Amino acid sequence: MDAVLSFLNNYKIIDGFILLVGLFGIYLIADRFRALYYEYALDAHTFLKQIMALIEQDKIEEAITFCSANEKKPLAYVIKRILEKSDRDDHAMETALDIASSETAPKLMKSLGHLAMVSNVVTLIGLLGTVVGLITAFRAVSFADVAQKQTLLAEGISIAMTATMMGLMFAIPTMVCYSFLHSKQGQLFNEIDQCSQKVMDAMKSRIYMPYKGLTAYPSNLNVDGMKKTTTPPSMKGA
Repeated sequence: MDAVLSFLNNYKIIDGFILLVGLFGIYLIADRFRALYYEYALDAHTFLKQIMALIEQDKIEEAITFCSANEKKPLAYVIKRILEKSDRDDHAMETALDIASSETAPKLMKSLGHLAMVSNVVTLIGLLGTVVGLITAFRAVSFADVAQKQTLLAEGISIAMTATMMGLMFAIPTMVCYSFLHSKQGQLFNEIDQCSQKVMDAMKSRIYMPYKGLTAYPSNLNVDGMKKTTTPPSMKGA
C-alpha cells in the first residue's frame, strides 16, 4: 500500500487523470456548442414561413430546392424528405418523415451523453485523490517521526484538497454546459417535430385549382365549326 500511495503522490497520477478527463470534457463541450448552436441551428419560424408560402403556391420543386440549400440543417433535411414524396400518398410521406427523423436524431444526440459521464468520472477521480491524500496524512501521523509529522500531515491534506478542487473545477462547468446543450437539443427536436407536422398537414390539405369548363375545352371552337366538323360527308351532296 505504501508503494502505491507513493507512486500516486510522487508522479501526480490522480491529478493527471483529472486533467485528462477534464480536457476531454472541454473538447466535447466545444464540439457540441458548435454543432447545436451554429451548424445545426436554423431560424425555424422564418424557414417554415417560406416553405408554407411555396406549398400554398404549389411550387414544390422550388421548396425542395430551398431545403437543399440548407440540407446540413436537420430541420431542412427532414422537410426536404417529406416534399420529395409529395407525389405519393400520405403513407409514403409519413414513412419519409419517420426515416428522416431517425437519420437526424444521432447527429443531435452525438456525444452529449458523454458529458454527464465526464462530470461524474472527474468527480469520482477527485474523490479518489481526496481519499489518497487523507490516507497519506493519517499514515504520517501514525508512523512518521515527530519532526516530520507536521510536514507529512500538511502534505497529505494538501493532496486531498487539491484533488477535490481540481475535480470540482471540471465537474461543475461541465454539468452547467450539459444543461444548456441538453436544452438546445430538445429545442431542435421540438422544432423538427412541429414544423414537419405542419408541412404534413399542408401537403395533405393542398387546395388544387377547381374544374372550369372554359379551360377544359378550346375557346375558339364555335357552334358553326362544331356543325361543320360533325356533318357527315354523305350529307353534303344531299
